[in-house]
Amino acid sequence: MAKVVKANLKMKLKGGQASAAPPVGSTLGQYGVNMMDFIQPFNDATKDMMGQNVTAHITIFDDKSMQFRVVGPPTDDRIRAELGIKKGSGKPNSEKLPQKLTDAQLTKIATEKAHDMNAEDIDAVKKMVAGTARSMGVEIEN
Repeated sequence: MAKVVKANLKMKLKGGQASAAPPVGSTLGQYGVNMMDFIQPFNDATKDMMGQNVTAHITIFDDKSMQFRVVGPPTDDRIRAELGIKKGSGKPNSEKLPQKLTDAQLTKIATEKAHDMNAEDIDAVKKMVAGTARSMGVEIEN
């Protein structure tokens, strides 16, 4: 018999640094879930992403069990890290940033994001990453 889903949650956390403090404790506590059943496995699963912002998709069931899936850092965070910039352009249509994303950098980011994206191949993921870059005012070098 399938378990009945009680809640679907998303939490943005630092990789490898989840603790019982908010937001984890207060969010999971209201569903009566043992937060250590999430914290330890999450920290183990994200130790290679230490300190990076990651999103945890958590499904809580009626029997107070849960499962979670980790999505890596957002695409815009990866682009900013790759180019060494603090933020994108405030007016991306008219004011472009001086830094340009090379095809090699685009491929690297797309490869890292491929498992999180809903796409068939790396070229489709590259188009999505390029779209995010354009919306930040970053041009792509050909």
